[in-house]
Amino acid sequence: MAGKALNKANLLTLGADVLADLLLETVKGDAARQRRVRMALAADQGPETIAADVRKRFAQVRRGRSYISRKSQKTLAKELSDLTQLIETGIAPDAPDLAFDLLWAQLHLAAGIHERTDDSWGTIGDAMRDAMDAISRVAPSMTKDPKGLAEDVFEAVSVDGYGAFDHAVHALAEALGDDGLAHLKVLSETARSAPLTEADLILYEFITDPAQREDRARVARDRTVEMILQDVADLQGDVDAWLSRYTPEQLTFHTIAPEAATRLLAAGRAEEALRLVEGALPNDYWFDTADLDEAHFACLEALGRKDDLRAALWARFEKRLCPDALRRHLKLLPDFEDIEAEDAARQHVLAFPSVDAALAYCLQIQDMSLAVKLIMARHMEIDGEAYDILTPLADALALTHPLAAVLLWRSMIDFALTKARSGRYGHAARHLASCASVDISIPDYEGHPTHEEYLNALKASHARKASFWERVADFG
Repeated sequence: MAGKALNKANLLTLGADVLADLLLETVKGDAARQRRVRMALAADQGPETIAADVRKRFAQVRRGRSYISRKSQKTLAKELSDLTQLIETGIAPDAPDLAFDLLWAQLHLAAGIHERTDDSWGTIGDAMRDAMDAISRVAPSMTKDPKGLAEDVFEAVSVDGYGAFDHAVHALAEALGDDGLAHLKVLSETARSAPLTEADLILYEFITDPAQREDRARVARDRTVEMILQDVADLQGDVDAWLSRYTPEQLTFHTIAPEAATRLLAAGRAEEALRLVEGALPNDYWFDTADLDEAHFACLEALGRKDDLRAALWARFEKRLCPDALRRHLKLLPDFEDIEAEDAARQHVLAFPSVDAALAYCLQIQDMSLAVKLIMARHMEIDGEAYDILTPLADALALTHPLAAVLLWRSMIDFALTKARSGRYGHAARHLASCASVDISIPDYEGHPTHEEYLNALKASHARKASFWERVADFG
């Protein structure tokens, strides 16, 4: 069998007849593979022939009623993705409107499929997103009436319960054009002020109380309308329409203000963006988000307020030990002042209230000399539970600063044993072995217990933790 590996080159040497027989034998009894072969055969028969086969398969999926297992779900998702590719490559180049109709029909299959399967892994959702992505690529070539297309989009998004049409407005932006977007806006605003329809209520018929059913339906409808209006405002560059969705108070929320400021900046309204951000900047540490600070920096930069920008960047570094903020701050300083500022930054890190956050900063910027100073000065404050920081930092220090590495390993060992975290005993035993491995490299423990003294203290304090000592023995 030498030289007869199963690859494309060797298969081609078999010839068409042999390959056809092998393919027929392979797909026999496998409906999914048979459909793929039939689709491949139809691929060179012209758009209408391909479309007929695709519609036939869509009808079969639509008629399905049985539960779709996880395995079958993967197969179906693969088939849907293959159909998307077939439509885009075999139909769209010659008949973009027809390709859109098929892709749109495929997206309408989502609800029925979701009702028959558990898509926790997003397998079907991913296949539908592939179809929407294909629509966005087909859209520039479409010739459909923009107002009619807007009505199709509005109807689809309004009844969509599984997110298949969430990105329809953006995907079809070029096909909708100004007229289509304007019509979509009118449809949405009209729907927002109109009474609830049967179509609105039917989705919540499981709620027996009529008042609760109406409330639920109204909230859902209004949320959908707002989503459409937001997409339209984005595409029309209508910042005020986007802002009008929120109250003045909501625009100061740390979850909303950064995006609002970004939109205002893009519209050349930097002063307004800055006022909004300054109203959102919190006193509370926990709401001091990176997104909000970035928006603040962008506003100051757009307005040319370099001194204020330097101060804001330093403030973020002071509060969050943000390396990027410090780097940007230093670049804005006049010549030679950056050296003094770097020294001030190191002193700030050494005195930072949370030694674990300070160590994380050292690890992030790979400043091992600063880490050593921190460890030697404040080792008693180190939280041994922060193993995601301490373990890689200790490993990085082991060769050049073994005593500092030992102090980190010991903090994790002490935490595991003192708190009786049996799940950490294996790691603690490994850390103890690491301490032993570098012991010969430490001529002076600088007042800290030697390895032998530390080991004896552990045996005295935790002699009854047999499972830990068993793991220690495993390391020899």
